[in-house]
Amino acid sequence: MARLFGRSYTRDQLLRRVGDLSQLGGTRLVELLDGNQRGVRAVDFTTGSGFAFSVLLDRGMDIYNASHCGRSLAWHAMPGAVHPAFHEPERLGFLRTFEGGLLCTCGLTYAGAPCTDEGEELGLHGRISHVPARNVCLDAAWDGDEYDFWVKGSVRETRVFGPNLVLTRTVRARLGESRLFVEDVIRNDGFEPQPLMVLYHINGGFPVVDKGAELIAPSREAAPATDYAAKIGGRWHLMDAPTPGVPEACYRHKLAAERDGTTFVALVNPKLDGAFGYYVQFNRRQLPHFTEWKMMGEGMYVVGTEPCVMPLYPRSELRKRGELPFLQPGEERRIALEIGVVAGPAQLRALRSRCRALASQQRRA
Repeated sequence: MARLFGRSYTRDQLLRRVGDLSQLGGTRLVELLDGNQRGVRAVDFTTGSGFAFSVLLDRGMDIYNASHCGRSLAWHAMPGAVHPAFHEPERLGFLRTFEGGLLCTCGLTYAGAPCTDEGEELGLHGRISHVPARNVCLDAAWDGDEYDFWVKGSVRETRVFGPNLVLTRTVRARLGESRLFVEDVIRNDGFEPQPLMVLYHINGGFPVVDKGAELIAPSREAAPATDYAAKIGGRWHLMDAPTPGVPEACYRHKLAAERDGTTFVALVNPKLDGAFGYYVQFNRRQLPHFTEWKMMGEGMYVVGTEPCVMPLYPRSELRKRGELPFLQPGEERRIALEIGVVAGPAQLRALRSRCRALASQQRRA
């Protein structure tokens, strides 16, 4: 049953109380109209629990706005939700149109730092987040007394004499809940094996990120990936106030998981109403690697929680190390994520307990 306004309702009880279910929650197709965002299609989701978010159809079906009861969950980068026509794929040009937001998809055939790989110049974080979706469908359905709604579409990374990979994404939510589900299927429609580098760039911002905020993760190891991370040592889990001139600190984590591969991380501000933030749940069999981007600068005040299919090195380096994943012709890779709101001390205690249990289970194994 849908949990709304402090009580549970059956399908019949809700339908008797509204003219249309959009009164309580659902999806709405919109278009941005101003400046260099003009023409970007988006789908606004509201769930009736206070949780709301937007899927940018013309930006790889990334998730931009995300809030709970009016409080933002995500960091918005300075460029905003720029139209993909302005994308500069060379070197660091990605940063001119990086929207931040709750989820920016990096990939599909390369992600991470720019490099030259087998004579091909590759820019930062790939192209897929700047490709408009095709075959978009918005729909909703009852499942017993539960009301689900979703958007589905396909995004293709391709060129003549090059890769032909298609990402089919479904973003789903449920009436009365404060969580969303991302269901991705990545398929190689070409006839040659192709590199597969996919990173889910999930960006927490103020008021989730503030002095005293914490990254809760069942981390068995947090290896510094930048010089500054090595300098500050083991402070990967604690957030500072905005600091002038501070560089980024990145860490490569090895996360403990349940027997079926399920694991999670959470970014939480325990000082805001007892706890406010978000968690990300995923399966380590699908996303075996996790990178933390801790950026405590002024304006650049963001924590990236980033599950990925590969270690976060340039593609050329992964090839040399023998760690570059490939997708064979006709092969599909399925990836699922759950992102949900953390609100209140009870949920925070449950997350801490789960984190300890995973770490303990890993030690026993």
